[in-house]
Amino acid sequence: MNRFITSVVCGLVGFSTVVQADPSRPRLVVGIVVDQLRTDYMEFLMSRFGKDGFRLLADGGLYLKNVDFNMSDLDVVNSTAVIYTGNYPSASGIPSAKVYDPASKYPLPVLHDVDMLGNFTSETYSPTALRLSTISDEVAIDGVGLAQIYSVAPDAMQSIIMAGHAASGAAWIADESGKWATTTYYKEVPPALSQRNYKGSLAERLDTMVWTPSRPLDTYMGLPPQKKYFPFRHSFAKKDDDRFVKFKSTALVNAEVTDLALDYLRTLDIGQHGDVIDMLNIGYTVAPFKDAADGDVRLELQDSYLRLDSQLSRLFSAIQEYVGLENTLIFLSSTGYYDDAIVDDARYRIPTGNFSMRRATSLLNSYLSARHGNDQYVDGSFRNMIYLDHKTLENHGLDVAEVRRDARDFLVKMAGVSDVKSLTDIIGETTPELRRISRGLDPKSAGDLRLEFAPGWTINDDVRLPVLKWQECMARHASPAFIWGCGIAPRTVATPVPATAIAPTVTSVMRIRSPNGASESPLLP
Repeated sequence: MNRFITSVVCGLVGFSTVVQADPSRPRLVVGIVVDQLRTDYMEFLMSRFGKDGFRLLADGGLYLKNVDFNMSDLDVVNSTAVIYTGNYPSASGIPSAKVYDPASKYPLPVLHDVDMLGNFTSETYSPTALRLSTISDEVAIDGVGLAQIYSVAPDAMQSIIMAGHAASGAAWIADESGKWATTTYYKEVPPALSQRNYKGSLAERLDTMVWTPSRPLDTYMGLPPQKKYFPFRHSFAKKDDDRFVKFKSTALVNAEVTDLALDYLRTLDIGQHGDVIDMLNIGYTVAPFKDAADGDVRLELQDSYLRLDSQLSRLFSAIQEYVGLENTLIFLSSTGYYDDAIVDDARYRIPTGNFSMRRATSLLNSYLSARHGNDQYVDGSFRNMIYLDHKTLENHGLDVAEVRRDARDFLVKMAGVSDVKSLTDIIGETTPELRRISRGLDPKSAGDLRLEFAPGWTINDDVRLPVLKWQECMARHASPAFIWGCGIAPRTVATPVPATAIAPTVTSVMRIRSPNGASESPLLP
């Protein structure tokens, strides 16, 4: 497939043997990751977009219409790691936003680091768990430590992964306070970040902010009549303890992200260091809004795309003013998944049910106790993973692989379970399906058993509070990516392209080395 894609886009960029003095090397690289961006929805609304946002990227650069992450259990954190490292969680060490901690029997953020402190937050993060270099790291190495590299995103771990190990700073919106926060792992706290927290902070403004349609209702397309008569209105009252988390899941958060990114461009002289390439990484979201009262988020979703297009226009206009788009390389990618699964109204009679992880683990432990003697064989669970207590298995002289097989055969008979894979089988990678699952796991933190559920079922991870609940859905959607600037000729590629090719392609355009774990060749020659 790579040979085919290379032949399709061959000739987009001509390379010179001169590196540092090459005038086609950008002064600024802008990396943008948009959570849950869909190709079909973006193209559906393209006629409603302005000419300086999505249309600028689609008409003027390499447009990949179907970026394939080719792994299971995507989220905003592990997908961002795939984009920036060019490899999968099995190599990068970032299998999901949270991983099960056997010591506390509780899921912890994958980038949790007790040795760090938070600035403007109690959250303690660092990129230490990320085992590979990133695009940002390679920019830092190329600039021999002189490059300015910053990340801005609503989510803490997404921002840190985009920043990598060697960046100047990473900023995010703290869940508990709404302040722009960072970690002491990075040595810089830009004045623009502090100023936004001390003057006109989100906490001071949030209770006055309301998300309503940004355009006349008759400009939105494909909506049922009731949606045009009863538009949405979402607010964020002070009495709501989760108001900042809720705000971060709305289209309004993208304006806050752009505001800080523009402050950085204005105040930090990004892109003004001669042959040294600077980098600005930005996280946006168009994820379906899960707090809609009626569960129908079509109007909110269209508004999210339209608002994001406006934010991209603002961003690109500021880049033109402070750096010049002709001096800039821009890449934008979706996170490759889409989660709008909701419980369907009972009147539609869609097959469904409720699955309890607490009940499943309890029954499994009773079953293993009946077979091997009374004891605690199940250590814990998180999401669709069950962890066995290997110390207990050792005390009973049991073979781990055999117990996994016994547990698999027991669990697969439960209502709502479509299949169960043991870690032994997954690591063996004997089928394409197992290989896809294996890519999305880090063997060091993976559970012994991975459950797959029937579509339409509601899964309750109710072993601990708060209960984590989701609706199972197997539907997939095409996800886009763009690479724009540095002489790249306009070209659209409709055939699937591996997401792991984005990082080596971007670095090849910059004439720097690929991240050290990149598993694909660049798409461009």
